[in-house]
Amino acid sequence: MSSVEALARLRSSPAATAIFVDFDGTLAPIVVVADDARPLPGVPALLFELRAAFGVLALVSGRSVGFLAHHVPAEVELHGLYGLEARVDGVAMHHPEALAWRAVVDDVADAARTDGPAGVDVEHKGLSLTLHVRRRPELAAAALAWATAAAARSGLLLRPAKMSLELHPPVAVDKGTVVEARAAGMTAVCYVGDDHGDLPAFAALDRLAQAGVITVKVAVRTPDASPELMAGANVQVEGPAGAVAFLRALLV
Repeated sequence: MSSVEALARLRSSPAATAIFVDFDGTLAPIVVVADDARPLPGVPALLFELRAAFGVLALVSGRSVGFLAHHVPAEVELHGLYGLEARVDGVAMHHPEALAWRAVVDDVADAARTDGPAGVDVEHKGLSLTLHVRRRPELAAAALAWATAAAARSGLLLRPAKMSLELHPPVAVDKGTVVEARAAGMTAVCYVGDDHGDLPAFAALDRLAQAGVITVKVAVRTPDASPELMAGANVQVEGPAGAVAFLRALLV
């Protein structure tokens, strides 16, 4: 599918179209230190315009809602920690099953800082945590071994991501469940992402397509983009700049 065809499909009935977008590697360049991530210039205003133009516009990210909220307009719908928390119509929500795991996540995050491989960055997100090895890629194997053992001890689930390892409560939620729930009643759905964690969203679009919904899967090409995601995409764009250009073209 060409970008022109994809854009035409999504513009045909904007009020019945849902646009879902990842954050890191999609709207924001990948950075060495996770807290330094910022959306490209003009992205907040673009998201505000997209929200006004389409039936649903939402960010779906592994980031916390608190982090995302600092970088986008208050009106933009947010789904953080792969769906464990959200901000919809200005109302903050948490998955009820995840709240019971907060103390466990706290304990594992503390252990990661004190007993984990020295040099691995620990990002405590409240209801989940991430171990980052982008600054020290030579520690990837040690971080994986530590995270695997921590998951076994704690009951948290281990998920791989770009140069990082994520530990989540064992709750049946991911980017795909978010997309399917929020796309209910829409006649067209688009997802834009770049990482392994976006695969469930692409799978959700495949299921929606089987039900007759118009779908567009956009993969963002970066040096460490998910090969599976690239292979499953309808459209490929070059880096966050390409993703932003695609989204901006929806408004033309």
